[in-house]
Amino acid sequence: MWFLASRLLAVCLIAGICVISFYYAMNLTNMQIIVKDGMARRAQYVMGIEDGTDLGKYFQSSFLNSDATIQSVSNGTSPYQYYTVRGIDHRIEMGFVWVWPWDEVCRVEIRESIPRIDGRVRADYAQAIVASYGADAVYPPSWSEAWYRATLVRESGQWKIRNLAQME
Repeated sequence: MWFLASRLLAVCLIAGICVISFYYAMNLTNMQIIVKDGMARRAQYVMGIEDGTDLGKYFQSSFLNSDATIQSVSNGTSPYQYYTVRGIDHRIEMGFVWVWPWDEVCRVEIRESIPRIDGRVRADYAQAIVASYGADAVYPPSWSEAWYRATLVRESGQWKIRNLAQME
């Protein structure tokens, strides 16, 4: 009897570890995609490459309404409003993440950088921009590298970014 009970316990433990590993891998992959694609779409929206209609797939609406970087586009204060940006080299590095299958909230540290921005000032603003800021202002301003602590929440089975807090 003890032989069967010990073997059944071992099988149950191994099955439990497999299930937890599967859900961990699934959640981790989903979070990586949300963070990488969401942050890239955010940068593309600010630079005028994307129209921002799909930002709701990656971010909660409360974040979209309060993020200063996103709001700079609608306020007309974006440093990229006078530039035509054709492409960017967007890079994200994520720190270690642990999330249990039943967790609804997760925090992760990310580093965002855009080392290369392909674009130029629009022709109708070129003279004014060069006169005000110099010859280097023909190219878009650089995107500052930043470390963020991102808070992700699971809504209806999907992970979304609820908050980005910039770390120093």
